[in-house]
Amino acid sequence: MNDLRAERLQVMLSPDELAAVDDFRFKHRMPTRAAAVRELLRFGLAAVGVDAGAGVKSSSFGVFGRGLDGHTQEDPENGTGG
Repeated sequence: MNDLRAERLQVMLSPDELAAVDDFRFKHRMPTRAAAVRELLRFGLAAVGVDAGAGVKSSSFGVFGRGLDGHTQEDPENGTGG
């Protein structure tokens, strides 16, 4: 498994939402629903001003940072754990 995609997210969709994802997937010739959902998430995050491009880790978007002991509260002013 790819280390950058080690987290699983389960999402329930209505039939209309699923059809919209599938339409997007096929229109853009994407290999899987998961790839389509990741791309749609990237577009949505970009629309609200979050850079979720390649090389950006999901931990960059969280309230908690990872320290040696797992998740720690991060100080947004200087990026340190607390």
